[in-house]
Amino acid sequence: MPAYSIAILAIFFSFALLELFRTNLLGKNEQTRDDGIVEVVSTVMLLAVTQPAVLFTSAWLAGTIAPQYAGALSGINVFAAIALFLVFDDMAQYWWHRASHSTPWLYNLHRAHHNARYMSVRLVYRNNLFYYAMMPGIWLSGVLIYLGLGWVYAGYIVVKLSVIIGAHSDVAWDKPLYKIKWLSPFMWLVERTISTPSTHHAHHGRHADDPAVNYKGNYGNLLFFWDILFGTAKITRSYPKSYGVENLAPATLGQQLMWPLFPEQKKLTEEGEAEGTAAKTA
Repeated sequence: MPAYSIAILAIFFSFALLELFRTNLLGKNEQTRDDGIVEVVSTVMLLAVTQPAVLFTSAWLAGTIAPQYAGALSGINVFAAIALFLVFDDMAQYWWHRASHSTPWLYNLHRAHHNARYMSVRLVYRNNLFYYAMMPGIWLSGVLIYLGLGWVYAGYIVVKLSVIIGAHSDVAWDKPLYKIKWLSPFMWLVERTISTPSTHHAHHGRHADDPAVNYKGNYGNLLFFWDILFGTAKITRSYPKSYGVENLAPATLGQQLMWPLFPEQKKLTEEGEAEGTAAKTA
């Protein structure tokens, strides 16, 4: 197993252990039987099949189309290489994520990630099985690896996943830091640079009238800076009262994992009917 994979697993299980002892990792409030199935299946498929297949296929396609460029960027400055991944992976993922909340068919591929009524490291890889296979950032990362930047990707992906794992955990690492007055200028910079539990939890909040919720924003994965730059940021230093999807009928297990092979349900729940018209992009 590559060193970067070991590092990512160590970070993931560190947060998982914190949740296990502090917030009941395996027994979250309002979780259902389907939640665990979706999380296990989507995580295993991504790590064992989808991501390796996409990276390999994109590098193979690049080699077939432009064999003369193999390793062409291997000698560039490390900061320039990191910038390429930030743009072609992280910024590309920002726009993919944003599109997933404004395009109905893409939202059906992303719905599983928001269906849980809790936050946890368990959600990091929770998505429809087709969602990551279509994600532009993974395909573009494969091309950059083909161009000779695999050595940078190994470090970049560790940093990125560290931020994403920490941002999804319900053991919010930023909460105690906000209470330290002399750290306020530092935290002001941090929360405008990377995704934090506060800013990312806002994106998972359930009710639009909750002041801590920004379901149509806070799309950043590694860098929250993209939300600042493109006008979708909301920073409150608080956390939503509840999590999940508002105004839609419950999603079946099949829909969460393999839409469009399993179609969405059309009928709203009684709660949804009381709250108003269904709105996938809300």
